[in-house]
Amino acid sequence: MAPSAQAKSEPASARARILLVDDEPGLREAVQAYLEDSGFEVIPAANAQQALQLLSTTQPQLIISDIMMPGMDGYQFLAQVRKLDPYSHLPVVFLTAKGMTADRIQGYRAGVDAYLPKPFDPEELVASVSNLIER
Repeated sequence: MAPSAQAKSEPASARARILLVDDEPGLREAVQAYLEDSGFEVIPAANAQQALQLLSTTQPQLIISDIMMPGMDGYQFLAQVRKLDPYSHLPVVFLTAKGMTADRIQGYRAGVDAYLPKPFDPEELVASVSNLIER
């Protein structure tokens, strides 16, 4: 593939900013490293409250969030994001250990754009994120 053709296939996701919300430091760091190696800028948040505070200053193009977090869970966080005018249509991906069909249905009904159960394939995460950003 010629360099110009390759550049045309990746412009929307190149250096796109992602807000990553997960209370597990090891997983958060691993996902952040993988996404950054894939060309994304990643803003980490240890919980939903911190993520809500970071929204206005970071202006992400996409959010990746765990569901099971102390304080405010992923569903509550998603509901808060959807109420914020500039972020009401921001793509949100749930990356979570809650992988049962009923959990995924609950996520989609709550308004999540993609749902990846843990353990996940990092390449699938990057493909999903890239697809949502390019839309």
